Amino acid sequence: AEKFKTLKNEGNNFVKRGKYEEAVNKYSECMKLNTKECTIYTNRALCYLKLYKYEEAKQDCDHVLQIEDSNIKAFYRRALAYKGLQVRKKNMAGI
Repeated sequence: AEKFKTLKNEGNNFVKRGKYEEAVNKYSECMKLNTKECTIYTNRALCYLKLYKYEEAKQDCDHVLQIEDSNIKAFYRRALAYKGLQVRKKNMAGI
């Protein structure tokens, strides 16, 4: 549990500094220790959104909503992911 908390804090610190790739790595390490902690997935989804990785963000949010079907952050970030995917689709169509 201590290692988990340390990794999560490191991930959060990377987010604060705008280092989203590094944060994703920390959160992914956390998931190896605990797959039930929803915060890790919503945090990683945020990073994926910042990195324009909408599909990955959506998957993390879907995972959270299977565990906690009323998780507001997961709903919100999944909506942002869907929006990103829609914009990307429109841009692809316009090329």
